[in-house]
Amino acid sequence: MSTTARPRRRLLAALSVLSGLSLFAASPAAADTLYHEQFRPQFHFTPAQNWMNDPNGLIWYKGQYHLFFQYNPSGNTWGNMSWGHAVSTDLVHWRQLPVALPQDDQEMVFSGSVVLDRDNTTGFGTKADPPLVAVYTSLQKATGRQEQALAYSTDGGTTWTKYSGNPVLDIGSVNFRDPKVFWYAPARRWVMAVALSDQHRVSFYSSADLKGWTHLSDFGPAGATGGVWECPDLFPQPVDGDPRKTKWVLVVNLNPGSIAGGSGAQYFVGDFDGTHFTADDTGAYTPPSGAVLQDFESGSFGNWTTTGTAFGTAPATGPLDGQGPVSGFEGRHFADSFDGGDAATGTLTSPAFTVTSDYLNFKIGGGDHPYDPDAVLGDEPAPTGKVLADFEGSTYTSPIGDWTTTGDAFGTGPAQGTLPNQQQVSGYLGNGLVNTFLNGDATTGTLTSPTFTIDKRYLDFLIGGGYHPAGSDAPTAVELIVDGKVVRSATGANGEALNWASWDLSDLRGKQAQIKVVDANTGGWGHINLDQVVLSDTQAKPHSTETGVNLLVDGKVVRSATGSNSESLDWASFNTTAYKGKQVQIQIVDANTGGWGHVLADQFTVADKPALSATRRAHWLDYGRDFYAANSWNDAPGGRRVMVAWMNNWDYAGNIPTSPWRSADTFPRQLSLRTVDGKTRLVQQPVGELATLRGTEVRVPTTTVTDTTTPLGVRGSTLEIKADLTAGSATRFGLDVRTGAGQRTRIGYDTSTGEVYLDRTASGAVDFDPTFTGTERAPLALEGKPLHLRILVDASSVEVYAENARGEQVTLSDQIFPDPSSTGVDVFAENGTATLSGMHAWQLKSIWR
Repeated sequence: MSTTARPRRRLLAALSVLSGLSLFAASPAAADTLYHEQFRPQFHFTPAQNWMNDPNGLIWYKGQYHLFFQYNPSGNTWGNMSWGHAVSTDLVHWRQLPVALPQDDQEMVFSGSVVLDRDNTTGFGTKADPPLVAVYTSLQKATGRQEQALAYSTDGGTTWTKYSGNPVLDIGSVNFRDPKVFWYAPARRWVMAVALSDQHRVSFYSSADLKGWTHLSDFGPAGATGGVWECPDLFPQPVDGDPRKTKWVLVVNLNPGSIAGGSGAQYFVGDFDGTHFTADDTGAYTPPSGAVLQDFESGSFGNWTTTGTAFGTAPATGPLDGQGPVSGFEGRHFADSFDGGDAATGTLTSPAFTVTSDYLNFKIGGGDHPYDPDAVLGDEPAPTGKVLADFEGSTYTSPIGDWTTTGDAFGTGPAQGTLPNQQQVSGYLGNGLVNTFLNGDATTGTLTSPTFTIDKRYLDFLIGGGYHPAGSDAPTAVELIVDGKVVRSATGANGEALNWASWDLSDLRGKQAQIKVVDANTGGWGHINLDQVVLSDTQAKPHSTETGVNLLVDGKVVRSATGSNSESLDWASFNTTAYKGKQVQIQIVDANTGGWGHVLADQFTVADKPALSATRRAHWLDYGRDFYAANSWNDAPGGRRVMVAWMNNWDYAGNIPTSPWRSADTFPRQLSLRTVDGKTRLVQQPVGELATLRGTEVRVPTTTVTDTTTPLGVRGSTLEIKADLTAGSATRFGLDVRTGAGQRTRIGYDTSTGEVYLDRTASGAVDFDPTFTGTERAPLALEGKPLHLRILVDASSVEVYAENARGEQVTLSDQIFPDPSSTGVDVFAENGTATLSGMHAWQLKSIWR
């Protein structure tokens, strides 16, 4: 699996654990609570139980919207990929049907589309009774090849028959998937858009009968290319409602590499002539002009100073020994810390200079290892004290006695470094460590210390491996047991590098305790690494593992940027307005010895405007973390174009705390094209049928807030909110939803950056995965005029539609997992005054009642 692959494609692991198929039948115990469990969305589609991802085969047929979806009929994790099926007459209320296209011994059924073969070009039906035809990606279990295949239905989509002549399109690739097919009337032929995922291309094919396909053209690479391209969609739309002015929209989903991190969906507006798609945005970019501080074109580092060995003695002129091809640098020279490979570390630091401009622009590439303000850069001695275990022997003996094991994950003694088929393990001391990757992630067990007395303030230890916290269904954790209870716990960060962790035990001094190492996980990253367990009066701090560029003021990091696990350099920018007149330094840091443990940097320039990366320049359907595999319905009445997406993210999709189902879809959105500042932009709104769920309406009078947060008298776990807010002197202002119990999800506007933001750091349960918590941002200039918000709040999600007075729009969609009692809505302003006007809120009824 490549660094850009996701669980959906973990074929070797998945194929080894395939189980039989079964249709859902609610047990008597489950029947009373089904669809009303904690976190169950009440107006977003979810399957009754089990795993779901990409929406597939979206089509309107004879009064019903058909929603097919990637589905595991046998469990709540990814696997056994089949097509689930649901139908609706109004895009709001859904009825789940039996599995439409099951996997079998030869294939898993990956994503695709459904068309109505009106002229019976396939011969699967008759002209009087034309068939529905599914075009899907067939994942061949024996080879991993991805081929395009057909299935057909002659009873309106209730039952399906796989075509005996499959596959209908096979190019011998393992990265060729997710066909979207439609009828192109001007040429009277079928057209397919299908992803060449690892090449960042969409291929177009044509066919007269859906069986024989001819290659037409390719589009891409273009826009954002930080991850694999998947699930393309291509459709025409009138601009500004004028059918005489039509543009085509090409949607391309990618993972990872989205604007918010992980999975996301971008789009291109352009023209399609039946053969080629041509985007209006050519992708050409000229960064803002400014004064160059360092471009390394002298062939030396000049007065910049180095530590360590990673940067060598001079700038690079191309890839270094053992490095892949490098691109995106300016001129001939650039800084590259791959000198000596990923194991080398070091820094490259500029002399101090005075900030005179608003922005520092530069190019960056290499590893994605962000700056951690709690970590220590450079060597720090190991904490001293009472060593409880260093795991240097051949058995689990230690200064306090023998540790005991259960299960088979720990073997008969400590590991001597990296185990077979494991990624490189680093960061441990000496030769031995606890490593439960013995025979792979499938092994489980426990390792428990003898009882000891807590007579120091801290317990310090090195930890790595999987992120599965204590208390989760299948933890990989280190636990401190006092009086038979777990009083402290820690887990890895889904990495093989061990780093220091520390527990403050001040409140437990004099107590008898045990350490228990637990590996109860058999999935991805289902193991844990541990070393050097020490009772100490010194709190160990983690070593920095960053690869990036930092801006230093008085020796402290005030801005930072990292690469995206790519050897291609791209633009980044620091806003330095707050530091005008101050002395600062630029420091390029490589503190990482693992995979992608290097950084590339070039062309440091001070300017009055920010330089934008390709990711920031791309056009995003949604700036939130949970909007992926977006696709639209074929044949919707009145020519309307309605889209839905998988409301999850492959960074943490398998870990979200829901049961007996996992994943929801976004609420369906109606699309249109609008001209904004002379450019054609996609605009989205919840489908109008949402209004059928409205219950009690609350109108909030005009409210002005100053440096405070004010409750609005609106409560609910399922809400539709419309509100206008205007900044006075406030630097940040907006609404908090799902407030209470110390929780809130913040929807705000930052006047200093001109961005709408969605902050879920305090939204409820956030500790189930290290990548979940965070704040997403979307650019939207207000120019002193109101911010128009439309917000959909459900039991475990928030969708935000934000517009300015010029009609420019951004959307942000995030999952949240709040306490059921957190149902309040507040307005807030920071560092000044803001005004809320014209707010309407509706309670929304459950679609499952």
